[in-house]
Amino acid sequence: MTGPLVPFREFVLKVHSRCDLACDHCYVYEHADQSWLTRPKVISDEAISWTARRLAEHATTHALPSVTVILHGGEPLLAGPARLRRVCEELGSALNGIAELDLRIHTNGVQLSPRYLDLFDEFHVRVGISLDGDRAANDRHRRYADGRSSHPPVLRAIALLREERYRHLDLGLLCTVDVRNDPVAVHDALAELEPPLVDFLLPHATWDAPPPRPDGSPTAYADWLLRVFDRWSEQGRPMPVRMFSSVLSTLSGGPSLTESLGLAPTDLVVIETDGTLEQVDSLKSAYEGAAATGFDVFRNTLDEVAAHPGVRARQLGLAGVGDTCRRCPLVRSCGGGLYTHRYRSDDGTGGGFDNPSVYCADLTALIRGIEDRTATATESPAVRSSGELLAAHQDLTRTLLAVLHDTLDGRGGAVWDEAWRLAAEVEADGAGADALDAVLAHPYTRTWLIGALEDVGAGRGLPEAAAARLAATVAAAAVRAGLDLPVPVAYRDGSLHLPTLGTVLLGGLPERGAAVVHPADGGFLVRGERAAPGTEARRIARDEPESPHWLPARVLRRAPAPALLLDDLDPLRDCFDAPATGRLTAEEAEARAHRIGEAWALLADAVPDQAAEAARTLTTLTPLSAGEAGPGRHGPGALGIGPTEDPEKLALGLLSGARRAKLRALGEVTDLYALDGTWEHRTPWGSEHVTFSRLLAETFERAGLGLYEPRYLTGVPEALDMIENAAEVTVDGKQLIAAVRKEISGTRSTAAKNRDAEPPPSGRSPDIPVTDRKVMCE
Repeated sequence: MTGPLVPFREFVLKVHSRCDLACDHCYVYEHADQSWLTRPKVISDEAISWTARRLAEHATTHALPSVTVILHGGEPLLAGPARLRRVCEELGSALNGIAELDLRIHTNGVQLSPRYLDLFDEFHVRVGISLDGDRAANDRHRRYADGRSSHPPVLRAIALLREERYRHLDLGLLCTVDVRNDPVAVHDALAELEPPLVDFLLPHATWDAPPPRPDGSPTAYADWLLRVFDRWSEQGRPMPVRMFSSVLSTLSGGPSLTESLGLAPTDLVVIETDGTLEQVDSLKSAYEGAAATGFDVFRNTLDEVAAHPGVRARQLGLAGVGDTCRRCPLVRSCGGGLYTHRYRSDDGTGGGFDNPSVYCADLTALIRGIEDRTATATESPAVRSSGELLAAHQDLTRTLLAVLHDTLDGRGGAVWDEAWRLAAEVEADGAGADALDAVLAHPYTRTWLIGALEDVGAGRGLPEAAAARLAATVAAAAVRAGLDLPVPVAYRDGSLHLPTLGTVLLGGLPERGAAVVHPADGGFLVRGERAAPGTEARRIARDEPESPHWLPARVLRRAPAPALLLDDLDPLRDCFDAPATGRLTAEEAEARAHRIGEAWALLADAVPDQAAEAARTLTTLTPLSAGEAGPGRHGPGALGIGPTEDPEKLALGLLSGARRAKLRALGEVTDLYALDGTWEHRTPWGSEHVTFSRLLAETFERAGLGLYEPRYLTGVPEALDMIENAAEVTVDGKQLIAAVRKEISGTRSTAAKNRDAEPPPSGRSPDIPVTDRKVMCE
């Protein structure tokens, strides 16, 4: 087995090996492994002490912030309050000062009483109770040995746990699925108890002992669970359901939330009443000794168990599932199912655990069913609407700013604190809030925010330039809103830049210092912060032309192109692969404006929808000294523009750059894929194997270019099929692909028709006409 050792973070401690119920579906007593017969009934003092020592040792070795211990059985309450107290005391004492101890107990509930709950309250032990639904459902399996119902005492236990004094200990309910029970009645019975969580468990089964299917349906368990899902949704999702939450999470690119689904490595070990260390308990359903490791707490460290081949096999993620599962597009959500459920004895068709789950058809139907039912509701509106995308980025920028301020926690310094205070004053004014939004939306705001967060997170403290930039942002907003609010702004190199407005050249002041910007009369006044009383302030009008002391930000206005800021001043603009130019002369700016107008006219004629979308999302062009058009490392809305003279080439560059900028912007506010790099894909336009992110980026860009010149569409339909059926793609990724399919369906641009463009020979697709071909959506 390869890969780093995964430390255990969850420990199932068997404190009693017998039970007071005789559930006929119990994997401990009714399935293949009968080792419980050889275990002591109650865990010994020695086993408790050595367990505590091993946990502390393991937590210290791996610097674990917390460990979870689940008190289990049999029925753990049969150990009695005194024995459970001993367990809690020993574990708490051993881990004190090393790791936080999260204690839990899983019980059938029939013995639960205030004396237990008072003990659990003292040691913060949270309680999970097994209940299979209403009385009819619960009594199908969960009875006493003499046949009596366990339902009334379990309901009394749950009612006790729901009392105000104990409610904080309630972990929720565990329900084993039986497809003969009414799924709606089961759901309603559980929901009526208002649990903080419900965990539906598929009955343990293998290919040798498959689950019962009374009607012979290969998807009976999925059908049952989907009826529960529908009822759960109709009732407004009255409580979290772990299985459903896990599927919804993985479909959207998030992690699995349960051991029974997903590719997360196992980090659980079982400690039996005799101190034996075993693998996950459900393996007892496979065969006698399936869970055994040969280790115990008296002689062996937990690292030895973590290195056991059986444990390692469940820590390999994708590499730990069989070939069939690795090729399945649902593997990221189902993870091949619970490891135990893959077992088949060696009958010549593939023995061991290297098989799909015996519930494979059910898991497929369940995941597809949940996706079909929820895709529309869970899709990010940013994928479908450029307006929503911009709004999401505005929220992201403000969130980053708030996170930075909270992280500083009063350690930002005087400049930052004053700028933050003044930002609140600007926000209190309606026009000021809109103006602040406009300045924060400038693409290079994201540049300094991310840089500052990285510095602060690395312990380097807030950069002086970041504090100065916040002050400049507040000053620019105050000027735009015309607020009577003086704002001190630090400057360097004799110039003070106000983002989106321009740069003041502070001749006569020190090269470095602070100046006060005071909005006034359609512009602003600026003077040195420490200027002598009576010193005349420099007055700048917002529409003032360029002068020796003022370099205004230029706005390109060349119909049919939108009004775009030509930013050749911002100190943070040099974030492209090619260097940004210095300040353009008026003639150079005019020439670039003319070329952009010509290129935009070509786009508006050939691809009007794409040109209109670019007009809605692009705000800023930064002239580059070389290269083609493309996005850089900043917020959305900016493209770098090279010095090309050819309108056709510039039109393609603008379209290409806008596509890459959009994909990158989407990737920052929603998950289009997950586990990038786990699989490799061969692109239809080349022999190279690439990651999913690169396949998506190239496909999205080529689809956009193909609307202008159809030769770029070569291979795109095949690539869309690959993406749609890839394991990495999320619900939002599929939504994006559906939009691209609709976008290119039956489309051939006017410009392309006029050029009578021919596809490249031998089915090859031409190179994308951009210099920077890196994936821009990480």
